[in-house]
Amino acid sequence: MLQPLPAQPGMREDEVDTPALLIDLDAFEHNLDRMAGLLRPTGARLRAHAKTHKSPVVAHLQIARGAVGQCVQKVAEAEVLAWGGVLDILVTNEVVGDAKLARLLALSRIARVAVCADDASNVARIEAAAEGAGQRMTVLVEIDVGMGRAGVAPGPDAVALAARIAGSPHLIFGGLQAYHGSAQHMRSASERGQAVGGAVDDARRTVEQLRQRGLDCPIVGGAGTGTFEMEAASGVYNEVQAGSYCFMDADYGRNQDGVSGGFKQALFVLATVMSAARPGLAVLDAGHKAVAVDSGFPLVWQRDSVRYTGASDEHGKLEWGSETSGPKLGEKLRLVPGHCDPTVDRFDWYVGVRGGRVECLWPIAARGGLA
Repeated sequence: MLQPLPAQPGMREDEVDTPALLIDLDAFEHNLDRMAGLLRPTGARLRAHAKTHKSPVVAHLQIARGAVGQCVQKVAEAEVLAWGGVLDILVTNEVVGDAKLARLLALSRIARVAVCADDASNVARIEAAAEGAGQRMTVLVEIDVGMGRAGVAPGPDAVALAARIAGSPHLIFGGLQAYHGSAQHMRSASERGQAVGGAVDDARRTVEQLRQRGLDCPIVGGAGTGTFEMEAASGVYNEVQAGSYCFMDADYGRNQDGVSGGFKQALFVLATVMSAARPGLAVLDAGHKAVAVDSGFPLVWQRDSVRYTGASDEHGKLEWGSETSGPKLGEKLRLVPGHCDPTVDRFDWYVGVRGGRVECLWPIAARGGLA
């Protein structure tokens, strides 16, 4: 069921119905401009990851600042973006199954769409789907550069798969997908640098071996909010797939030296104190169903002495010491989610606020796009 509108433009923030997902528009726009400015001198392109925001509105704002397109993880996300007018989309994931491939090929009639593969048998299925649709599909080879998840081994195995793609009359070899996701949240810059250094070496070696086989590599993509400056400066990566930078979250804030780039916290869950019957304890109307806790509990914005200490389906527990005055019944608080991506997926609407007033509401159109 579509969630009712939590607010109307012009409303004060403290009038917004809760739980609600807020975007601080000043901080959000700062983040978009900041990323564009940081990447401009490097020559690396931004292909922002829509798995974070799930919104054609946000995608178009990123493209207006120079992004070449968007990344997604699911065909359903690609569909929503393409239907919303985003014309260059990379599925940074393997797509398996005839039904999904048929949807992807249908989508490529209205947008430039590419997909990743790490297995020759899946390449054969993509090839068959493209032949049946009378189209050519662009396919990138995903290589494992340290994530330990999907991806063929860098070097000869990746080159062999690329040659298989390039040799098909129904496919186009699009380059390499070389994402090291776990590096984003390594707490020290030195740890992140070491991890990214290995990824860069793997990608460089594979690109050189592709060149020796006569294969150009139009895209070498990867990187995220925690490491993008390293990949962009490498001279190897030419597309950056950062997503969280536009919103940020508490887990990025836990990196010891902070995340480089000067991004601001722009995404919040607005919640209301629904119970304050006991000293030192209050209950919010935002639990598991309002905020993701896979990366830890949310932080209470600008109330460091008040801690979010527990969650159930519909309740979030706050605690504070006797020396602190706590939130009152009916008070509304901003929460900083531990992980922005799955938190966004819990809501149908963004409430854009500026200067304490609601300025806009944007639908989170690709929410729940699992397939």
